[in-house]
Amino acid sequence: MVGVTTAHPPIGRSRMPVNGTVALVTGANRGLGRALVTALLARGAAKVYAAARRVETVADLAAADRRVHPLRLDLTDLEQIARAAQTATDATMLINNGGSLHFADPLTGDLAAIDADLRTNFVGPLALSRALVPVLEGNGGGAIVNTLSLVVLGAVPAMGGYSASKAAAASMTQALRAQLAGRKVTVHGVFPGAVDTDMIRDFAIPKTSPADVAAAILDGVEAGEESIFPDPMARQGHRAWREDPAAFERQMGSM
Repeated sequence: MVGVTTAHPPIGRSRMPVNGTVALVTGANRGLGRALVTALLARGAAKVYAAARRVETVADLAAADRRVHPLRLDLTDLEQIARAAQTATDATMLINNGGSLHFADPLTGDLAAIDADLRTNFVGPLALSRALVPVLEGNGGGAIVNTLSLVVLGAVPAMGGYSASKAAAASMTQALRAQLAGRKVTVHGVFPGAVDTDMIRDFAIPKTSPADVAAAILDGVEAGEESIFPDPMARQGHRAWREDPAAFERQMGSM
């Protein structure tokens, strides 16, 4: 995969401080999204739009900190995406974190499930990014942070739709980065390994806490890193992929 090996920002690349930022976080109701909201607040974010399909699931975040503003957002609903952009007119950071995981392999999996992953993990973040770019630019610049996955570098057959959707989102991340170069909007791809969330609760593998992953993501954004590998599994997998992409593909394909 071209463009995912940048470990440090190129000379002259702008850095995005979290302190004072106004962020919109999708999938903010649980797991990594909720941890990102907490981490943003701890680092001095001025406001966080906590987006979820059901706003009542983020009501406690808003009750605990008046900087949190619940936002109803279904990533498969283009009208809700348009309304979100009309609401978050002061945003300077978009974190595309919300996602869908259906266990559907390419040969026998339910095509509707695969389509659902593509619409939620690729089309939705793309549509939201398109809607928010004019907002970010109008506010003097900002950042788009796309939560991808290590499966971008090696697909897992049982998660065929998910793997494909995240690979598509990674390609979209690169395309946005190229288009937004020089327009004061940085674009970051995040490639986590196993994060201890409901999504993979039943997997008996070592996992990293959402809080630690969220902290590493914001560290990477503040450092200006284009590609962020925020946990030990992600960093180990990235090293293995760089050393032998075919061997890493086979390793992931055997899972």
